[in-house]
Amino acid sequence: MSEREETRSELEAALRARGELGAELEPQVIDAFVERIERRIDERARELRPAPVRTRGPDQVLALAIVSLAVSIPLTAIAVTQAGLVGLVVVWAGIVLVNAAFARTQ
Repeated sequence: MSEREETRSELEAALRARGELGAELEPQVIDAFVERIERRIDERARELRPAPVRTRGPDQVLALAIVSLAVSIPLTAIAVTQAGLVGLVVVWAGIVLVNAAFARTQ
């Protein structure tokens, strides 16, 4: 059964129910039918809506580069005084990996 036929049969059922139940329950019958139609419209809109595209602009890449350089100065000083050349390599490897991962997710 197509969506149009299904909607038509639901409308016919709502009209029959309205006739059988009388004027007292007419608003509830109409509200129930309208809610079903609204649900279908919402589902269709969700299906047709494109997925949001997350992109990073050049401003964000530049900001990360600046922050990385600013943070690298004290980290390098601490690493060299505490662990020597090994500490220096570890700190800079971490900085490079963070920037590479950020750039890769664009």
